[in-house]
Amino acid sequence: MARTAATDTRARVLGTATRLFYEHGVRAIGMQRIIDETGCGKNLLYQEFPGKTDLVAAYLGLRRREQDEMTERALRDAGEDAEARMSALLRDIAANVEAPDYRGCPFRNYLAEFADHSDEPGRIAVECVRDSRARVEELAGRIDPRGGDALAEQLWLVVEGMYAAAAHPGGDRAAQAAVALAEDLVARARRR
Repeated sequence: MARTAATDTRARVLGTATRLFYEHGVRAIGMQRIIDETGCGKNLLYQEFPGKTDLVAAYLGLRRREQDEMTERALRDAGEDAEARMSALLRDIAANVEAPDYRGCPFRNYLAEFADHSDEPGRIAVECVRDSRARVEELAGRIDPRGGDALAEQLWLVVEGMYAAAAHPGGDRAAQAAVALAEDLVARARRR
């Protein structure tokens, strides 16, 4: 008789996979390790996630929803002023990269790990980064209607630098330095 999945099997598998994929990378973690650490049977795991690609897509989808919720909360609290919203966005990223367990952006990590981005996890990762950039571009355009493209490029480099530097030794100061630099760029754009 086939075992029936407990109501929390999907959540437990996804929780274990999320931790392992983030700590070690997607390529380094096999389905057997997830089975072993979750304590579920192979059939139960594959009943919830037919393949590793499905599980990775669920992991990235979960991380995307979490990130979007935090960002939306920060932007909502900032009100409608574009400069305040940009500052809130940057400070939200800074808070994320300053977390003690920060090991890089999960979307950028995935894109660096795999050259082919045409599968579902790749599409989720590309879309997340693209949407983040579009948000920066939209706010930069509102801050500096004449030079928003240049400001957006500068701010995007600051954002990318924040994500990259914070994951490496000595990166603990990167987030605050990046926020200060971005706020200086915005202030200069406002004075033009």
